[in-house]
Amino acid sequence: MARRYDPHRRTRIIDAALSVIAADGIAGLSHRTVAAEADVPLGSTTYHFGSLDELLVAALRRCNENFVRTLRESEALAAGGEAEGAARATGPAGAAGPAGLADELTRLLGQWFAGERGAIELEYELYLAALRRPALRPVAAEWTEEAVELLSRRTDPGTARALVALMDGVCLQVLLAGGTFDAAYTREMLARIVAGGG
Repeated sequence: MARRYDPHRRTRIIDAALSVIAADGIAGLSHRTVAAEADVPLGSTTYHFGSLDELLVAALRRCNENFVRTLRESEALAAGGEAEGAARATGPAGAAGPAGLADELTRLLGQWFAGERGAIELEYELYLAALRRPALRPVAAEWTEEAVELLSRRTDPGTARALVALMDGVCLQVLLAGGTFDAAYTREMLARIVAGGG
């Protein structure tokens, strides 16, 4: 019998890995559990991903894309860059300045937390797995670097890096403490960082 061509099999395997991790944590991840979840032969998972680390790298890269895409698609961040530059050249920053950037980042974080909590926890579980799995570290760093690059359109790179660090810290505190996202506090802290970088 001829082998059926399945151009989306690799994507389905990554989706299955994310489902397994969401249900059982990284400890529950194996080629066998992923093959069962994806409903593919075991050999398919090892064909596309020679090791579990390779599979985790692909899964983390998929998760990284979610919030970075949100930043990339923000019209306020994209449009604000030009206004910010003009404001710096001519005087007070107005709506495009520190308050505007802090407002938009707070809005995006609030939108992210308004989604499914399990999805956020999954992203951070993979992100923090880089502490024990060196193969994941470059991928974890990709998120930071791309977010810094996007925010550097609105502020200087050092301030952008501090903003990303604060957002990461806020997310971890909310997730680990089981609390709720405090938009007012987050906005105030983000605005302080942006103002200090000006």
